[in-house]
Amino acid sequence: MKITRRTVLAAAASTLAVPAVPRTGWASPGWPTKGTIRLIATFPPGGTADTISRILAPKLSAALGTQVVVENKPGAGGTIGSDLAAKAPADGYTLVISHASPLGIAPGIYPKLPYDVVKDFSHISLIGHTPNVLIVPAASPYKTLADYIAAARARPDDVAFGSSGIGSNTHLMGELLSGLAGVKLKHVPYKGSAPSLQDMLAGAIPSMFDPITTNVPHINAGKVRVLAISSATRIAMYPDMPTFAEQGFPQMTTSTWVGVSGPKGLAPEVVARIYDELQKAYKAPDVTERFKEVVLLPEDKAMTPAEYARFVGDFAAIWTKVSKTAGISLELG
Repeated sequence: MKITRRTVLAAAASTLAVPAVPRTGWASPGWPTKGTIRLIATFPPGGTADTISRILAPKLSAALGTQVVVENKPGAGGTIGSDLAAKAPADGYTLVISHASPLGIAPGIYPKLPYDVVKDFSHISLIGHTPNVLIVPAASPYKTLADYIAAARARPDDVAFGSSGIGSNTHLMGELLSGLAGVKLKHVPYKGSAPSLQDMLAGAIPSMFDPITTNVPHINAGKVRVLAISSATRIAMYPDMPTFAEQGFPQMTTSTWVGVSGPKGLAPEVVARIYDELQKAYKAPDVTERFKEVVLLPEDKAMTPAEYARFVGDFAAIWTKVSKTAGISLELG
């Protein structure tokens, strides 16, 4: 099955009518007055969730008149930080960068996931999505995806790939490629993109799957080679970067999406205020430029909070089917 954002949106549209865009200009009396708002990034510094949170935090701080501080809470494919956010008081002082791995992938592979990806959150806004890439060091003997697969076929369970954690979106991509290509890749999980990349560049692992966002500087510097990107077509910024689809794997067309959410039960006026400020932030020229630099593709049309909640639920349902078909089931450590 080819998993795309459009697939999820179509599924959502077929089941529920689209609600009106939330009222603008609401302000919750007394909010924010207590001081710092924490914005949880569910992966370590240097990862996609961290990168996006640090682009948005200054804008939200200025707009809300109080400091928005990024807190990194990594582990278990982003589920630790997500669970922390789900169980936080619904007072508007804890937000989270909601992410495809802990909210879209985790429900299908963790039978004992400690939160419901829809019911336990107040989903506010989808920010955008970024393609995933399979990368190797610049000096790697693997020049193409075909080289990589041939090596894995010749040496089963010897060619390893790093990911941002067990149960992450990038872990599933490696498992999916293994199944589609009829090879056995060795999975090496990390607590985020940055440590995985560090080990790959040091020679500890030969490859990794990761969102392109966190690898742009290394791609531009020629430190890594991209064997394939998971976008449906080649992207304008890197026209020479081949897609999985054009190399025979259209089922690998997917992306890592990010958004902003809070605990369930956030007051509607707080949700509306954050939603409004996020829409303004997305349109700021400096934010737009930063999104381009890290290849975060913004949404054509802003989703309402209700639409975003349906998007999360439908994405999780699709990937749960993929995980069950692949026989992937894990226990949270």
